[in-house]
Amino acid sequence: MKRLLLIAVALLALLLASRHYGLAEWLSLDNLKAQQLALQAQVAAQPLRAALLFFALYVAVTAVSLPGAAVLTLAGGALFGFWQGLLLVSFASSLGALLAFLVARYLLRDAIQRRFGTGLAPLNEGVARDGPLYLLSLRLVPLFPFWLVNLLMALTPMRAAPFYGVSQIGMLPGTAVYVNAGTQLAAVASLRDVLSPPLLASFVLLGLFPLLAKGLMAWLQARKVYTGYAKPRRFDRNLIVIGAGAGGLVSSYIAAAVKAKVTLVEAHKMGGDCLNYGCVPSKALIHSAKAAQALREAAGFGLGPVDVKVDFAAVMERVQRVVREIEPHDSPARYTGLGVDVVQGRARLLDPWTVEIAREDGGPQRLTARHIVIATGARPFVPPLPGLDEVGYYTSDTIWHLREAPRRLLVLGGGPIGCELSQAFARLGIAVTQVEMAPRLMGREDPEVSSLVQQALERDGVRVLTGHQALRAERQGDERRLWVKQGDTEQAVAFDALLIAVGREARVSGFGLEELGVPLTPRKTLAVNDKLQSLKFPNLYAVGDVAGPYQFTHTAAHMAWYAAVNALFGRFKRFAVDYSVVPWVSFTDPELARVGLSETEARERGLAFEVTRYELDDLDRAITEDAAHGFVKVLTAAGSDKILGATIVGRHAGELLAEFVLAMKHGLGLNKILGTIHAYPTWVEANKYAAGAWKRAHAPERLLAWVQRYHAWERG
Repeated sequence: MKRLLLIAVALLALLLASRHYGLAEWLSLDNLKAQQLALQAQVAAQPLRAALLFFALYVAVTAVSLPGAAVLTLAGGALFGFWQGLLLVSFASSLGALLAFLVARYLLRDAIQRRFGTGLAPLNEGVARDGPLYLLSLRLVPLFPFWLVNLLMALTPMRAAPFYGVSQIGMLPGTAVYVNAGTQLAAVASLRDVLSPPLLASFVLLGLFPLLAKGLMAWLQARKVYTGYAKPRRFDRNLIVIGAGAGGLVSSYIAAAVKAKVTLVEAHKMGGDCLNYGCVPSKALIHSAKAAQALREAAGFGLGPVDVKVDFAAVMERVQRVVREIEPHDSPARYTGLGVDVVQGRARLLDPWTVEIAREDGGPQRLTARHIVIATGARPFVPPLPGLDEVGYYTSDTIWHLREAPRRLLVLGGGPIGCELSQAFARLGIAVTQVEMAPRLMGREDPEVSSLVQQALERDGVRVLTGHQALRAERQGDERRLWVKQGDTEQAVAFDALLIAVGREARVSGFGLEELGVPLTPRKTLAVNDKLQSLKFPNLYAVGDVAGPYQFTHTAAHMAWYAAVNALFGRFKRFAVDYSVVPWVSFTDPELARVGLSETEARERGLAFEVTRYELDDLDRAITEDAAHGFVKVLTAAGSDKILGATIVGRHAGELLAEFVLAMKHGLGLNKILGTIHAYPTWVEANKYAAGAWKRAHAPERLLAWVQRYHAWERG
């Protein structure tokens, strides 16, 4: 309470003094020019007294954070010349900053730390570790006002001595620029003097100083970051890309397209997980499963009953055939033809610029590059359940080795991968049990979406056990079982094959990243900034699943553009990756597609929003195909047609979503969608009808009442 009273009294006194003496007007450039001759005469008459008074005034102004320090700095050059002015201003500003620092620390730090202690913990840790460097950055490149830096640093654990020392050094270059400008302003006696080379040079220096200081800080930080590593004088490559999944392929292609020298290193299969184990094989399997289901439902289309016999081995062979047909799109031959140096082998970082490759076709090869892109992807996560190795299991990577259909398949996991594969295998005639620890499937989606997906799976014969925690696996003779727990009840689920689909983890081990101390996030992905640079080594970039935050092929390719452009042209400009409009699709039947916020997420964020919903059972095309189930749900900002998110559940949901993705990306609202012609009868009309539902809900009732009266008048 005592300190709060002191703060209030000090602020009041400062305000009264400022108004009474007109300090804001007195400490202005116009006043300096007006009083210039008189002040110079006083300095000439009593130089020591004038210097001491100037020094005391500067300390006082900066200590109480009054505006006018910049004008006083110019005055130092104008009245005392460059060297004496620089000496006076440099020490006065640092001493004043220290006094402001100490006063703010006494009055505010304890209260602020008690109030926000937990939230300030990362800041306190950062200042304790790199406080002088942070302060030097702020002094050289003043991102915040002079007085605000003093205040903020006072609230941290930084000690007074390094605060003063760093301030003295960090403010010196800027002080020199301003004092020099003051010496030139003092020489302006006529308009002709404005064009004098010295004055023009001073103004140019003032303009260039922030850029020069920023470059100096980048150089200082780089020296600190790369201490202990010898940077090559020349590089073998402009870019080395590790990993030939979607992120690696796009990064290397962009580099080659702009004529950079790029090497792409892949230890296993080109195309990454999506081509070989994920998107492509799973969609091929789902298509076969849909065909089998369509044959079972033939009678509903007026066709004769069909006895569906699934040749499981042939289905799985077809999956591999599809993969082989797409492989040439991602082949070494194709990318070599595009100008990429493709190397099959295992890459390992020896230092931030050097990669050692254990080549498949020979011994080790060492290459250096100014920038390196890490695109090593992710692998299926296998939980540490007792007994797993004893019973054996498949993951989404290895399930494609199956050639004989198991009688009973147990799928552990209720996310998109688990749901897609559970439904597909069930439609191929396998008895599937799906176990999910969470209360519902597809936990990232709205509850109604989860419910529709579960109903669809159960309709196709999947036994869904939500809210069941897997405990252990065991094998007794030929019988394999997984013990699960719901509440206080345990039960054993028998199976012939176990598929683990509980998520994926980034591939960060075995590439030399641990030895270099490259930091990870709490999710065990590589920690990167918004330019996709490693938080430790700015010349290392990461894209795709290894960096997150989304594990989609299309986001990996999206990130790759930013990484490649930032790496190759970052000395001119770097771009922050844009995740504002990220679509995703789960290929269950019905499909689930979403972009932007779900209703649950919008509510959790406390946003003001409206929900518009259109049921597909009213869509003509859906009725003709006996697929009239699902919905289009659009979230808009309250009172506006601005789209915050869209969720579609139904056949072709992934294709329908594209219109909303385009609209959100380019700031188009529902009125624009409603005003666009959609062919009839098509599935995409559902988007127009959803926009129409929003329009009807926002009809101008008062205006329409007057229009009704007008029409009545027209009828006489």
